[in-house]
Amino acid sequence: MEIIFLGTSSAVHSKERNQVSIALKAFGDVMLFDCGEGSQKQMLSTKVSPMKVSKIFISHFHGDHILGLPGLIQSLGLLGREEKLTIYGPKGLQQLKNAIFSLGYCKIDYPIDFIEIESGTIEETDEYIIRCQSVRHNVPCLAYSIEEKKKPRFLREKAIELGVPVGPAFGKLHNGREVEIDGRIIKPEQVLGEPRKGIKITYSGDTRPCEEMIEFAKDSTLLIHESTFTSEEAQNAEEHAHSTAAEAAYVAKESNSKKLIITHISTRYGESYSKVLLKEAQEVFENTEMAYDFLEVEVR
Repeated sequence: MEIIFLGTSSAVHSKERNQVSIALKAFGDVMLFDCGEGSQKQMLSTKVSPMKVSKIFISHFHGDHILGLPGLIQSLGLLGREEKLTIYGPKGLQQLKNAIFSLGYCKIDYPIDFIEIESGTIEETDEYIIRCQSVRHNVPCLAYSIEEKKKPRFLREKAIELGVPVGPAFGKLHNGREVEIDGRIIKPEQVLGEPRKGIKITYSGDTRPCEEMIEFAKDSTLLIHESTFTSEEAQNAEEHAHSTAAEAAYVAKESNSKKLIITHISTRYGESYSKVLLKEAQEVFENTEMAYDFLEVEVR
């Protein structure tokens, strides 16, 4: 899986940071998490094609997370898109849809599904499962996770011992289908190892640190968590329902995540501010990285 940070600021742009948006390239898909103003322009400086985006996951309806959506939808129409675009978000997404389609004069000929969701499983395939969880912000807000379904290890020698010939039968068993060999039924569980946990990526949206987020992020390979404030501004973080960098690091530590990337960085004090945030986070959770626009991360 590959993560591309298109925007990493909080509510206001700076010369270095665009409003928040994250692209995920995985399983032959391009998925977008939030779509702040200017997100489609940010894509032009990356290998992310707007035309390849198949799903967009909106955490909440504050402007810095959604104002790029109307322009992106209209641009895709102008570019001749034909494939369906699916947009997920919390309750209120239908009102956002109505606002977008009534904004100016535009013609959109390709299919778009706007799907309101609540905590739970959003989508499941043979390869992955996408979930969401309500978290603690000052408006309804969702965190998202995508988890790879990793097949158990195929025990080749065990299969041969059972008389399974090398060839297509191996693949059938590895894919969970039983096979018949010389009148005997060989079941997948006879030749598969213990279940293996695949890659899990979790994105917080905007939130206070909370038990819901810790449990939702449990055992993440990568946790992407908002870190709007320093510890000195803890009261401000609480009043505005955001997290400090240290609090994001606490969530990473308590959830047993392997790596933390902090984002949604306040631009009020310039880039020197981000160094303070990173230092505070690393004091709590050492394996922390600071997001910046156009950062690309390969997750394995």
